[in-house]
Amino acid sequence: MAKGEFDERVCALIALGQTGAAATMVVRELGPEIRGSLSAVLGVSDADEVFSGWSVRLWRSLAGFEGRCSIRTWSHVLARREIARFRKGMRRHAEGRVPISELQDVLEVTRSSAGASSATAERRRLMALRDELRLEDRTLLILRVDRNLAWDEIAVAFAEAPGAFNQEDRKRESARLRKRFQLVKRRLIARARARDPISRAGGARSGPPQPGA
Repeated sequence: MAKGEFDERVCALIALGQTGAAATMVVRELGPEIRGSLSAVLGVSDADEVFSGWSVRLWRSLAGFEGRCSIRTWSHVLARREIARFRKGMRRHAEGRVPISELQDVLEVTRSSAGASSATAERRRLMALRDELRLEDRTLLILRVDRNLAWDEIAVAFAEAPGAFNQEDRKRESARLRKRFQLVKRRLIARARARDPISRAGGARSGPPQPGA
């Protein structure tokens, strides 16, 4: 289903007061993506619990949805808020999978280690490095890398009051998050180099690779 058509159908159901049917449509269309994002941040077992909370929040919020962002973006906004609620009572940090597609510059560093001689080993190293990041930074990686959200959509997802965001706010916040994304990748590179005996001995090439946008 095309993005515009999907949003139109959901909004049409909302306008008719059929928020239950609208919520069902959103869960069927975007549920797998949202569950995947939650699993990447929290791990599978905790993601199931948070996904249930997200579904309820979605159903309750759709009656007041004004269409200032896409349904997909709004779904990620709600997911991020539900993660925050969950973590307030969370007693442990669950492991998750690591995004790789836009982290080639970090991979270059992990490949310099004698212990990272296979794709599986590289993924394990990236996972260990990523799991040391703050939740905000891990979420930023997941939304940009795994979910391929545009920067203005990520800006809305991170906003405390996304409905109040105007175009200038989105532009400013998008620029800030792009810079933060680069800083996160540089932090990963620095940590990988610090743990690489070849780099510490001066055997690796000098200077970190320049991260891409």
